[in-house]
Amino acid sequence: MASSETRSQLPEPSLTLEDIFGEIQDDLDTVEQIIRDKVESKLQLVESSSRYIYRSGGKRVRPALLLIAARACGYTGDKGPQYGAVTEFIHTATLVHDDIVDEAVMRRGRPSVNALLGNDFTVLLGDFLYIRSIGLAIEMGSLEILQIITEITLRMIEGMILELTRGGAVDLTVDEHLNILKHKTAYLFYGCAQMGAKLGGATPEVETALSEYGMNIGMAFQVADDLLDFTSDEETLGKPVLSDLKEGHVTLPIIYALQNEPRALPMVQAVIERGSIDEVSRKEILDLVRRDGCLDKARDLAEDYAVRAKECLAFLPESINKDALMALAYYVIERNR
Repeated sequence: MASSETRSQLPEPSLTLEDIFGEIQDDLDTVEQIIRDKVESKLQLVESSSRYIYRSGGKRVRPALLLIAARACGYTGDKGPQYGAVTEFIHTATLVHDDIVDEAVMRRGRPSVNALLGNDFTVLLGDFLYIRSIGLAIEMGSLEILQIITEITLRMIEGMILELTRGGAVDLTVDEHLNILKHKTAYLFYGCAQMGAKLGGATPEVETALSEYGMNIGMAFQVADDLLDFTSDEETLGKPVLSDLKEGHVTLPIIYALQNEPRALPMVQAVIERGSIDEVSRKEILDLVRRDGCLDKARDLAEDYAVRAKECLAFLPESINKDALMALAYYVIERNR
C-alpha cells in the first residue's frame, strides 16, 4: 500500500497534456482517419451506429501510449497509427459489451447504443468492432503483434467474466477487485506498451519493462476511475454519479468503507439490488466513502501504481518520449473524467 509520502513522489511534470499529445498529433489524426474508414459497412445500421460511438470522442490514451512507447524505443516507421486504431477498436468493443452487461443507458454523456437499439443488435456490433481490430492487425503482417493482441483480448474477456461473477458481491475483497481491474483494463495498457516496444525493436529487457509500465499505468488509470464515481459530477463524467454502484459494481472506495463499517452492508446491498439510489441513500453512500479516509486510501493506491510505472522506465534513454511516458503516469490519475 502506498504511504502518505507517495504524493510527493508525483510532482507535476514539466510536460503538459497538450505537450504530450501535440508531439504525436499527426499520428493520432491518422488513427482517427483509420477508424472512420474501417467502420464502413454494407449495412447502414452497423456503419451509422459505429460512427455514433466514435463521434462521442474519447481520450485515445491507449493509442497514445502505443505511439509514444514506440518512439521511445526509436521507431520511425508508419505502422504506429494502424496498431493504435486496433487498440481503440478493442477498447470500444469492450465498452459496448460492458454497457449490455451493466444495462447502462449513458456513455460519454449520450445514450448508449444498447439503450437506443437494444442488446441483440449491440452485442453483434461489439463483435463487429472486435473483428475489425483483428482484421486490421492481420493487414499489418506481424504475427508477434497479432499474438499480443489476441492474448490481451482473451485476458480482457476473462476480466469481464470475473466481474460478471464477482463484481457485484458485497463481500468482494480488494485483491479480487484489483484482479478484475488488471484483466478488464490494465492488460490493454500492458499490450499497448508491449506493441510499441515491438515496433521499436526493443531488447527483451526494455520490452518487459515497458510492458510492466503499461500494466501499472492501466491499474493507476482504473483505480483513479473508481474514485471518479464519487468525486466527479454528472456533466463532467458523462454519466450519473454513483453509476458504478447502481450498475452492480462494488468499487475500491466501497470495499474499503465496508471493511471499516460492516453495518453499512445492507444499505449498499439495497442500492445494488434496486439498481437505483434516492437522495438519502446518495448522501449516505458519499458520507460512507468519505469517512475514515477511504477515498484517500484509494487515491494513494492509484499513486502507488503511478510511481511503480515511472520506475519501470529506468531502462529507457533520456528523450522527449521518455519524459512523455513519465508525465503520463501523473496525468492518468489527475483527471476528472
